[in-house]
Amino acid sequence: MCNHGQPYLCEKNGAVAMGGLIDGTTRLSSQGVALHQMTMAGSFCDTMIIPEISAVKIDASVPLDVAALIGCGVLTGVGAAINTASIQPGDTVAVIGCGGVGLNVIQGAKLAGAGEIIAIDMVPGKLEMAEKFGATTLVNASDTDPVMAAMANGRGADVAFEVIGLGQTMEQAINMVRTGGEVILVGVPRMDVFLNLNAAFTFLYMAKTVKGCWYGSADVRRDVPKLLDLYRSGDLMLDELISRRIELEEVNEAFTAMSAGEVARSVIGYGIE
Repeated sequence: MCNHGQPYLCEKNGAVAMGGLIDGTTRLSSQGVALHQMTMAGSFCDTMIIPEISAVKIDASVPLDVAALIGCGVLTGVGAAINTASIQPGDTVAVIGCGGVGLNVIQGAKLAGAGEIIAIDMVPGKLEMAEKFGATTLVNASDTDPVMAAMANGRGADVAFEVIGLGQTMEQAINMVRTGGEVILVGVPRMDVFLNLNAAFTFLYMAKTVKGCWYGSADVRRDVPKLLDLYRSGDLMLDELISRRIELEEVNEAFTAMSAGEVARSVIGYGIE
């Protein structure tokens, strides 16, 4: 997969799913019991052992709390727009779901030259943040049909992103793109989510394309330095994504705030000033 330009689809994902390293081993333990690390990295720990291939050197001038954002949410969101999708300058783009990843899809669509960016969510606070990050049209799906809103131009969006992981919103994304339009599925669904679509009408006669997006279709050695360059030039908003700086002990409260739509991202300090 690395040789085919798709390192995000590493064939060693089986080891990742089991919570081990690339060779299938675990290197950390607690009281003699192996500790498993999500995606070979781990979450909410101050010490970790990772494969060399998982590390990307960054410029020492970049604050670590800002750099931490890139590893997942920014790389996935921006990457979905500039790597996975085929946005053309002036395109109409719809983004369903304006949490931390959705905000970065909006940033990526703006970087790709989208003319109109339609942000769709049911939480007013998230829509306000979406406008700050580049959305030009705000749609509250609790009182407005998002499909009809995206088709207000008479033909639909050129590209639509689903960043929630629900069957209903995936179908909405597919229905709101124009004939020949493109849908990018970014949200992670449960394993029991299935779509109910007319295959002939949707994919043959209307020639719509649906693409899955894993980790922003990213090559970390190419994309992490690229995103940091965009940040330093002022073209990528990262500081503004940090809604709160917390200590490790406050992580549960941070999840509650995220679920309530109160924050874009909370960053754990680990004593970093």
